[in-house]
Amino acid sequence: MRVYLGSIGCRLNQSELEILAADLRQAGHEIVASPEKAQAAIINSCTVTNAAEADSRQLTHKLARAGVEKIFLTGCWASVDHIHSDDLPANVTLVGNTHKHAIVRDYFPDTGMAQEEFAARVPLPGKGRRTRAFIKVQEGCDYFCTFCITRIARGKSSSRPLEEILHDIRAAELADVKEIVLTGTQLGGWGKEYDPPQTIADLVKIIFTQSSIPFLRLSSLEPWDINNDFYALLDHPRFCNHLHLPLQSGCGETLKRMGRKMQPREFARLIASLRAVDPDIAITTDIVVGFPGESKEEFEESLEFVRRMHFAGGHVFRYSARRGTPAASFPNQVDEKERKRRNGVMREVLKESGIRYRASFLQKTTQVLWERARKREEGGWIMEGISTKSMRIRAQADQNLWNQVSQVKLVEDIGRFVEGLIEQTKDDPL
Repeated sequence: MRVYLGSIGCRLNQSELEILAADLRQAGHEIVASPEKAQAAIINSCTVTNAAEADSRQLTHKLARAGVEKIFLTGCWASVDHIHSDDLPANVTLVGNTHKHAIVRDYFPDTGMAQEEFAARVPLPGKGRRTRAFIKVQEGCDYFCTFCITRIARGKSSSRPLEEILHDIRAAELADVKEIVLTGTQLGGWGKEYDPPQTIADLVKIIFTQSSIPFLRLSSLEPWDINNDFYALLDHPRFCNHLHLPLQSGCGETLKRMGRKMQPREFARLIASLRAVDPDIAITTDIVVGFPGESKEEFEESLEFVRRMHFAGGHVFRYSARRGTPAASFPNQVDEKERKRRNGVMREVLKESGIRYRASFLQKTTQVLWERARKREEGGWIMEGISTKSMRIRAQADQNLWNQVSQVKLVEDIGRFVEGLIEQTKDDPL
């Protein structure tokens, strides 16, 4: 059967699609790049915001209009109790997160043309072709942020077995993947239920010992999940010193209503301790504006704190009331017009701090993994990639360097990219 895989939302969703793709190939099915070629489709949906839910709904209807015969809708939107099958095309089957792992077994019969049990990672076709591999290590969340529906949709924290994680990493190695990104709903929750408990730092150290992947990066990590054993990772040459640490608000009172476990003062101390080890570390964040009860004074306090943190960048979200979360029924909801205004103001602050961060690297050299290559009409190639500190870099090259690592001198920040000059590629002779 020809199967199209679609994803809305986080890197964890992308990682899960790759797992499903491997299961489908193992059962003898074919992954196709477009809905028009597909007989069936699996959508890994998102419900973190109203916009994400709308995107998931639109993708479902788009696949139905494209003539896909069977559509399996899974992920977080498919796992909340306010979704109604009556609102979906008739050929859609809902599969909750708890049964996602069994989609292939239950709905895609083995064709008898299975691949070998262990094979190299095959990137998803089309836009899914990546130089990096997202590796799922954990599922669910044990925290109780009052605005978050993901913990409801994903359930309690559960660590993925180490042998499965290493299996996926070995498959990535066979495919010459240069960078892996560890993902999870509550990434820092990996190993907490073990006896004795283990940490995300323990997992990274095991991966470094049992694999040769050149670079390892972490996706979003709750700041309070960083323990003392974590700091040693910042000195490891294969660890990408970019941490995405959600703050959500720079105002203590707002954070209390959010149910967050760390106050601004503690967050500032954490950032200072990380920068004491690596002054150039890239720290990005998530901020929610317009949370219920966020007065103008609270917003200004949050804004000023974000300014002082000098983030390398981040994402700003307008508060989106999610049915089933405590915050949806909180008093003093902020009107949409004001939420939009605050969103723009906060985005500008993060944009400016990102510019200052990138400016500190100009005329310096950094390692870049090339993710995209475009041939120039006049000859040569335009290469685009990401540095170990998560800056998007663009440079000209005489040859296609896709999936190679170069030393690049950064010369100009042009907004979306930092322009660079390639000094040496890893495979070049010294």
